[in-house]
Amino acid sequence: MEKKMTKVEMFTAIREVVSENADMVAFIDHEIELISKKAASKKPTKVQVENEGFKAEILAYLTEVGKAVTIKEMQSAVECLAELSNQKMTHLLSALVAEGKISKEYEKKTPFYSIA
Repeated sequence: MEKKMTKVEMFTAIREVVSENADMVAFIDHEIELISKKAASKKPTKVQVENEGFKAEILAYLTEVGKAVTIKEMQSAVECLAELSNQKMTHLLSALVAEGKISKEYEKKTPFYSIA
């Protein structure tokens, strides 16, 4: 599968083609600058901020327990995690595993999570 060009890459390619026309080059440079500003000013969404709080609770609980536990055990032990669905918990735990903060092991097809 071929990677699609980004707007910045497209504008850069166009800039090379129209390099003799100063007005077009100035316009393209301005557009590239606007795209860069927009990308730099992104703030995390409300859900992303909430998820970071849940991740902190998960890490605190796993550190406190010191052993491998299942999702259900975490949800029953930590009050704020009890309201989350299993899918949401799996997503949060998978993100922590990808970050290398926790480890995931299977025992009879059941995932157990612990501090890495």
